[in-house]
Amino acid sequence: MKTALITGASGGVARALATRLRSTGWRLVLVSRDVSSLVAADGDLVVQADVSTPGGVEAALALTADGIGTLPDALVNCAGNTLIAPLGRVTADAFRLCMTANVDTAFFTVQGYTKALTAAKRGGDIVLFSSVVAGIGVSNHTAIATAKGAIEALVRAAAADFSHLGVRINAVAPGLMRTPMTEKMLSNERSQQNIAAQYPLGTYGDASDGAAVAAWLLSSDARWITGQVIHLDGGFSAVRPLVRT
Repeated sequence: MKTALITGASGGVARALATRLRSTGWRLVLVSRDVSSLVAADGDLVVQADVSTPGGVEAALALTADGIGTLPDALVNCAGNTLIAPLGRVTADAFRLCMTANVDTAFFTVQGYTKALTAAKRGGDIVLFSSVVAGIGVSNHTAIATAKGAIEALVRAAAADFSHLGVRINAVAPGLMRTPMTEKMLSNERSQQNIAAQYPLGTYGDASDGAAVAAWLLSSDARWITGQVIHLDGGFSAVRPLVRT
């Protein structure tokens, strides 16, 4: 039985991923700063830790080893937040919070997990989450684009560092997905129509879309893929349909 450690496990994509992985026989370690908000099933190991710090990651991995007796086979960092605001209105505190939630959690979880894998001389799979806005300019997304761009660079650099161990490191870069984090943006029909119209396929995504791609990246079907950012955005970053007026 394979084990996946999921950080930020109370979020919408993390919950959908947990459901999908359980259905295919994975054992799960669910990590969150607030375990009261987790949706765990029988057999899941619940770990309270703040993975935005090296100490928090070390604690999470130690508790995981105590609980399952070994390192997890995979790590999925779902921790993060978003910040949508004009650049001139982004405060220093808000920017630091954005970077901590997104970049620090990704960097330190990858650092801690690969350190443990190196000591054990074994491979593992890592999936991080970027965003469509890291690869294409979108108004009022400067802060989150900066954070997610750093994650994409981390994926490529770390994949190079640890490929000799058989460690695969990839990321999913979604467009807007309907999750508890984005629910306010989709609070009425007009907003839903306006957002859907931004995407060539005419609709936004949902948490199950992100979970499906992450689960595939963890599967043997993706065994020859590393250092990649998989775009999951309804064509937003690559397609320009003909617009008739």
